[in-house]
Amino acid sequence: MEEEKLSESAIRAFQQAYEALVRGDDGMISERMISPALDLPMLADIKQASIPDDKVKALLGQTVILKLNGGLGTGMGLEKAKSLLEVKGSETFLDFIAKQVLHFRKTKGDVRSMFMNSFSTSADTKDALKGHPELVQGGWEVVQNKVPKIDAESLRPAKWPANPTKEWCPPGHGDLYPSLAGSGMLDSLLKDGVKYMFVSNSDNLGATLDLELLNFFAQSDKSFLMEVCERTEADKKGGHLAVRKQDGRLLLRESAQCPPDDEKAFQDVSKHKYFNTNNLWIRLDKLKEVLDKNNGVVPLPMIKNAKTVDPSDSKSAAVFQLETAMGAAIESFDNSGAIVVDRSRFAPVKTCADLLRVRSDAYDVTEDSRLVLSAECKGQPPVVDLDKKEYKTMSGLDKMLSKGDVPSLKHCKKLTVKGKVALEKGITFKGEVTIVNPTAEWRILKAGVYENQTVELGENSEKL
Repeated sequence: MEEEKLSESAIRAFQQAYEALVRGDDGMISERMISPALDLPMLADIKQASIPDDKVKALLGQTVILKLNGGLGTGMGLEKAKSLLEVKGSETFLDFIAKQVLHFRKTKGDVRSMFMNSFSTSADTKDALKGHPELVQGGWEVVQNKVPKIDAESLRPAKWPANPTKEWCPPGHGDLYPSLAGSGMLDSLLKDGVKYMFVSNSDNLGATLDLELLNFFAQSDKSFLMEVCERTEADKKGGHLAVRKQDGRLLLRESAQCPPDDEKAFQDVSKHKYFNTNNLWIRLDKLKEVLDKNNGVVPLPMIKNAKTVDPSDSKSAAVFQLETAMGAAIESFDNSGAIVVDRSRFAPVKTCADLLRVRSDAYDVTEDSRLVLSAECKGQPPVVDLDKKEYKTMSGLDKMLSKGDVPSLKHCKKLTVKGKVALEKGITFKGEVTIVNPTAEWRILKAGVYENQTVELGENSEKL
């Protein structure tokens, strides 16, 4: 890592994770160690009629918006920045982010913005934002670090002479903290009087800077605030918030940290009611205190992901990729907290099924360029379950939509697609609908309304 000129902060953060691996710490958080998070404040209850203009101006002068933008979207078969995917029409995630920031500056007041890019997305992002030069001026980005993949057998750095770049991997978005510290950006922001940082994912277009939340965060004197949503069946596999019994601190438990025997409890949305939206509010002066207290790192639980050194070669050497989650820092800050927000602030895209959902009329675009759940969905996003064999990558989704527009999903509770199905223009799904194509060829689903039914596209169906 020193040879690659990575910062001391990055090296110490990796060392922390590696030492946990070597001592056999699997990072698991069992059900007996935690209790559910309860009685959290709600955004709906803190809304104010108005905030004085002079207070807004003062708060914005102390605030920076940071978008996590390091992902390549390899899980969706992409080799470019995921934020370059088209979301609505021809507009990409980056187009929406730029519009959001510029609309805010025009209507509310000037505020800093920046991106956390990776080595793989920095150039693409800068090129895509050429039309918005004001967003790529000095201090516009911090670049994510990289860490060695670890050989699963020897626990030494993995070697892959055929392509040495594959010996490295991203360290997860928990790298936000060493990246800010190691780049000098944290000290620079503090020197300029910036006190509050709002962080969210570039693929979550519902997460814009909210003045009520900013004001609440400032008045609460919290060091760290996590936005959470109430879990539904569509969210049961994602991480949830909990309270550690030992010390009463809030913590985040990801699926990779759940022992197999606790999976049922992990997915019980009536027990563990809140999930992390990855919209975080951080007091930068308090972050500096945590770093100084812990030898330049934020103590974060290690997440061990088992992979192969070459992701495209399942027979290549088994490795561990050591990652951390930035939301897990909620347990590292004194006086941290969480607040319950509604679905208007959460519209992420992790899979092709997610992208189909947000491209549909189940999500509307607001005047300030946010993606919000349609009122007709009544607070519940449609569950979209696409055949993982056929629609894991964008090539499959593009084939599905090659005959026309995205189907209507605003009255759909659950859509399940099994097999190779191409959708004609003019399709509406309502209630719970399953489309099955048992054949090996792409078949076309005709235009029309499909409501609470299962449709099988057999040999007599039209081929694509």
